[in-house]
Amino acid sequence: MNELTDQLIATFKDAASKLTGVRRRAFQAKVALDYLDGSSRRTERMFGWRRKTVELGLNELRTGMTCLDNTSARGNHKTEEKLPLLEEDIRSLAEPQSQQDPKFQSPFQYTRMTAKAMRQALIDQKGWKSEELPCEKTIGNILNRLGYRLRRVQKAKPVKKVRETDAIFENVQRENQASDERKDSLRISIDTKDKVKVGDLSRGGQSRGAEATKANDHDMQYKEKLVPFGILDVLGCVLSIIFGTSRETSDFIADCLQQWWNANASQYAHIRQLVINLDNGPNNSGFRTQFLKRMVEFADRNGLEIVLVYYPPYHSKYNPIERCWGILEAHWSGALLNCRTTTLEWARTMTWNGIHPVVELLDSVYEKGVKITKKAFQSIEKRLKRNDAIPKYSVRIEPRLT
Repeated sequence: MNELTDQLIATFKDAASKLTGVRRRAFQAKVALDYLDGSSRRTERMFGWRRKTVELGLNELRTGMTCLDNTSARGNHKTEEKLPLLEEDIRSLAEPQSQQDPKFQSPFQYTRMTAKAMRQALIDQKGWKSEELPCEKTIGNILNRLGYRLRRVQKAKPVKKVRETDAIFENVQRENQASDERKDSLRISIDTKDKVKVGDLSRGGQSRGAEATKANDHDMQYKEKLVPFGILDVLGCVLSIIFGTSRETSDFIADCLQQWWNANASQYAHIRQLVINLDNGPNNSGFRTQFLKRMVEFADRNGLEIVLVYYPPYHSKYNPIERCWGILEAHWSGALLNCRTTTLEWARTMTWNGIHPVVELLDSVYEKGVKITKKAFQSIEKRLKRNDAIPKYSVRIEPRLT
């Protein structure tokens, strides 16, 4: 890593201030790569550049895809742009207390904190001085822009709660933080959305046109069902969606992960650890023998340490990928998904954090109920390093190097 002197830091800051849009992001990303090992967090602290902007620039360099700037909407800079560390501190305070709308009708999150409480928490817990912070109204506007809003209490409390729920959440936070702070670790969030019926069916939304879009008056007849599987690079904000044409099984999930890794391995050449946030579904649970067998094979084939970080039962809405499904559902509501091509193209035109997802098709047939015998699983179990306190919800797999 090249050495940064005070004079060099001042020069880089001055140079960045003279650039705009994609050129500024490319410059900041290059500085981060050359001098700070590609760490957006350290770059923000060193130069005062927004971490999200640096991450976007790094992603543009990796993928070659450039986000368009909305120059016509520019005006006075937002407070979080003037105070780049403020957004990070607000997120760190609000995120542990937020959850996704369980009905998936809105991409917004919600938090128990009011703007007044958030401002006081920034002073008490993050060390801000009162005179440095904007007023409560501005704090409220920032919370809304970040997706945290006040809302009425809904009947969203899980009916059931397992005894280990608190310990599982503590493990999730610990493993996620450890991954986010390692430069050779990548954290992804995965999940399967409800099957999508393909046909001339109403999705309950609206579309603009001279005449109303015509759909079948009953939803009984459809051509086929597609299974959307999502993979979200949590820090990089890059979403991939793979549509299956068969069933959701352990093998389908494993094949989706392998297809995704094959397409992205060159971008993540420095990654040695893959941390996977997932729910405890029937096809990917911590005791699903076929799934664990495939994960061991995935670790060995790709030379990656795999860390399976499960969310507690009945709390899957906390998994980051769930927020993407809410946006997708709102995006194609009102559209007729009458064939595979139309369905995939609609998915490609949604945006997550200003970036279109990578959408692919996996046209393979899968059989349900594939299991391996207890005797055959013994050798697999020996490869699994489980958390003794919560063995079903935290599994680590070291690759076997040949």
